[in-house]
Amino acid sequence: MDNKPHLAGPATGAPHVIVFANEKGGTGKSTTAVHTAVALAARGGRVACIDLDHRQRTLGRYLDNRAATVKRTGQELPIPDHATGDGRADGNFEDLFAQYSDGYDFLVIDTPGRDDPCARTAAALANTLVTPMNDSFVDFDLIGQVDAETFKVTRPSFYSELIWDVRKARAKADGTTIDWVVLRNRLAYVDARNMRRVSEALDQLSRRVGFRIIPGLGERVIYRELFPAGLTLLDNKSFGGMGLSHVAARQELREMMAGFALPDAALPAEATAAAAPSAAA
Repeated sequence: MDNKPHLAGPATGAPHVIVFANEKGGTGKSTTAVHTAVALAARGGRVACIDLDHRQRTLGRYLDNRAATVKRTGQELPIPDHATGDGRADGNFEDLFAQYSDGYDFLVIDTPGRDDPCARTAAALANTLVTPMNDSFVDFDLIGQVDAETFKVTRPSFYSELIWDVRKARAKADGTTIDWVVLRNRLAYVDARNMRRVSEALDQLSRRVGFRIIPGLGERVIYRELFPAGLTLLDNKSFGGMGLSHVAARQELREMMAGFALPDAALPAEATAAAAPSAAA
């Protein structure tokens, strides 16, 4: 399969497309995707989501749980429109992408943690391409290889080469520069020396293949606890007071959203003017 976009890219006035993609599972794609979508909706953005992982369907289930909570409690919570792809290479992704390319400010796409034809197509359609990874050389191996003794980067991985080709194809097709962001999530059990080595390797590779590195989310029980009700860290009033751990997690979310550097121009003017500084978190 080639790496070129199979669909027309977003036109002027179309939503800013944010794709969460990583061929490795367990990196926090769905958690960061749903928090990003809800954060943008909380700012007044018109947000749609497509879940391309038709098997696990974590993002779709999260937002279904959120809708059930609204129905059960009567609370008013921002809920992005969402749908799930059928997982076939010739399936309904094209129709869903066309459906959500009109009338929305942002389109958030969550992809499976495996090599997938629809995920490749989605990456080629992104304005912002987000690759979450944990502070681990197991995760780093997806995008680059390092020397076993020096931990210096020896070469980009197949996935980095894939994204490089996708970005070149998109630039040639419509002149769009895909902003590739590596989201560095933090594992609680990783020691400081390993984190430093991973950081140095990421810096080396980013200069070589051209991605940005931003801080992600920590490994916290709160994310798993909020899933059944479809709540996020933005909904603290809905699940009671926040402990210090929750406050720290909310700050991580603020920093992540700021790091994405998403265009305010994609939001309605009235929403941008009305949004409080903390709403983006």
